[in-house]
Amino acid sequence: MKTLNHYIIYGTLITSAVNAQAAKTPAATIQNINTMDTEKLSNPIVKQAIDALQSGDKQAWFSLFTNDAQLFDDGNKMDFKTFFEKALGHERFTSIDKVEQNGLHLYGKFHSDQWGGFKTYFKFTIGAGNKISKLEIGQAG
Repeated sequence: MKTLNHYIIYGTLITSAVNAQAAKTPAATIQNINTMDTEKLSNPIVKQAIDALQSGDKQAWFSLFTNDAQLFDDGNKMDFKTFFEKALGHERFTSIDKVEQNGLHLYGKFHSDQWGGFKTYFKFTIGAGNKISKLEIGQAG
């Protein structure tokens, strides 16, 4: 019985410590740790693409691109499908700081599970059938 009482006391102390820490952390931070405001995205196709990127939704992401979509990473041509098969679910914007060219060019802070955080740009080209035909990405200065 004495051991059970110790577990109850330890459990109560741990719960109190966790609750005290949670009280110091804003609720929005706890609930929205991986969300980002996409209201700045004025182009609906780009917004859908960024929403898919943010959630790691491969089906939604690839459905927005042409079958022969081109990808350039810091000016180097990459295999679009292979690159994003690996990146989706592991890379995302943490903020969108600037949107230009009628919503097709985005600049912001980015997080990669492999490379960490950095400033980046995404430049979309939308072609026939309202599908994205080209995406240029890279580190922004």
